[in-house]
Amino acid sequence: MNYILFDGSVRNSLLPFTYTRPVADIRVGILTIREKWEKVLGLTTTTITEEYLEEKYPMVEMEENVMINGSFLPSKELVSKVKSLEENQAIFQGDEVIAFYTSVAQDEVDFNSYEQLELEEEVLQVKNTWDIFALNEKAIQNDFELLTEGRKSQPIPEGVQCVNKKQIFIEEGAKVSFSILNAETGPIYIGKNAEIMESCVVRGPLAMCEKSVLKMGAKIYGATTLGPYCKVGGEVNNSVLFGYSNKGHEGFLGNSVLGEWCNLGADTNTSNLKNNYAEVKLWDYESGRFARTGLQFCGLIMGDHSKCGINTMFNTGTVIGVSANIFGSGYPRNFIPSYSWGGASGFTTYQLRKVFEVADVVMKRRNLELAEMDKQVLEHVFEETKKYRNY
Repeated sequence: MNYILFDGSVRNSLLPFTYTRPVADIRVGILTIREKWEKVLGLTTTTITEEYLEEKYPMVEMEENVMINGSFLPSKELVSKVKSLEENQAIFQGDEVIAFYTSVAQDEVDFNSYEQLELEEEVLQVKNTWDIFALNEKAIQNDFELLTEGRKSQPIPEGVQCVNKKQIFIEEGAKVSFSILNAETGPIYIGKNAEIMESCVVRGPLAMCEKSVLKMGAKIYGATTLGPYCKVGGEVNNSVLFGYSNKGHEGFLGNSVLGEWCNLGADTNTSNLKNNYAEVKLWDYESGRFARTGLQFCGLIMGDHSKCGINTMFNTGTVIGVSANIFGSGYPRNFIPSYSWGGASGFTTYQLRKVFEVADVVMKRRNLELAEMDKQVLEHVFEETKKYRNY
């Protein structure tokens, strides 16, 4: 069977992250949603997404296909139902379609003519940007079980103090030096060639992906994920870094999500709780205004390629778009559009030429390059987000 992941109805609620990727390529837990599905299905997947992302994330259609809503995380019951889908069958949860069978012979999909199978099991779905950190504890636990089942961890090095060793898994090539790992409150997964430097204090759940690094003296707690090649220092609570992003120095990051190729300058601090303990509101791209989240704790939402200078201070519930550069004293406003350059004293437009120059230098440090298709995606986002840059 050929499996295709589609964005579904929540794509706009997951901006700015879905400006530069399909919904299925959001990381929550240890793996991205796509990686989870490919692991449980035993097959690669392709994508139906926005037209400007199609070159980077193409779709492969065959005679028979199963379409899967990329915002849903797989579970045992869901995977079983997906694998057994037949012609004119679809899986629903309430009014939301999770998966359906289709063939190239079909002119259109009319769910009224389908047998609608209701999924009674409660499954995890990423509907909003804050779900990424809010669901991260459950997602880490599920991924930990998926990745470690029937496998043996590398030995815990001498000098590392541990609590609940059976919930600590160290992949090949990983290094852990003279630190404290407490897996009593959740599993700790240390990925291939990852490193925990001396004097780190970790309280699980924690997911460290390939070649991620915890710098000396870091304090990590509350369902945190470091994507591939991320470097983190200071204090981090319940946050997700997608990949290739850095918070390399002191400062606090809590209840936050950073996309790829982000960098927080030394002593950057995010507020994750309002002084009056009120509900946090976040910028909503779909409605064009601030929306209620139902959350008391919410820090920073930062899109790909965005960065901030040293000693930056972010208010509770700050949303930053793609390729913004923030610096200077004071608190910048809590919605910073894509391609903004400046800070509390004001913003101008961060021009594409400079964006490409910086991205090229940053990516070359990881032996990667800014491909032409990546430039085209960033150009499209630049044009699409002009309406927000009314400085």
